Amino acid sequence: MQQQSDDEIWMQQALAMAQRAYDGGEVPVGAVLVANGEVIGRGFNHPIAACDPSCHAEIHCLRDAASAVGNYRLPGTTLYVTIEPCTMCVGALIHARIGRLVFGAREPRAGAVVSQLQLLDSRHYNHKVEWAEGVLADACSQIITGFFRSRRALSS
Repeated sequence: MQQQSDDEIWMQQALAMAQRAYDGGEVPVGAVLVANGEVIGRGFNHPIAACDPSCHAEIHCLRDAASAVGNYRLPGTTLYVTIEPCTMCVGALIHARIGRLVFGAREPRAGAVVSQLQLLDSRHYNHKVEWAEGVLADACSQIITGFFRSRRALSS
């Protein structure tokens, strides 16, 4: 039996958050923020329920963590998110001084790390966020694909 990596363990927690979004009828994206081996923030997509267009999983997670630690700067942390972040969320990661981003599946339409833009590779920002992709990519892709498949089935 192969031992799971820490990244896979944390991504499973992000997937659990994505399931909360799914259960609420929102696009199923989930995130957890980890510092020193502990989750300090959790989030899931819920812009519809919150009536807030900025309530993406990453933003929700950063707000949760910032509130928990009493600081909007979150250096030395790792954000695990099921889907590649959009432009808004990448900007928030930079402003929060996140140390590392790990995402599961690419977002081919609006991904701002590798798919459409490569914002975290830009040299003009005042903070560098390291990043990795593909952790539990199949599971991360399946939850979002299943969500949209079920929505299409309901509308036909």
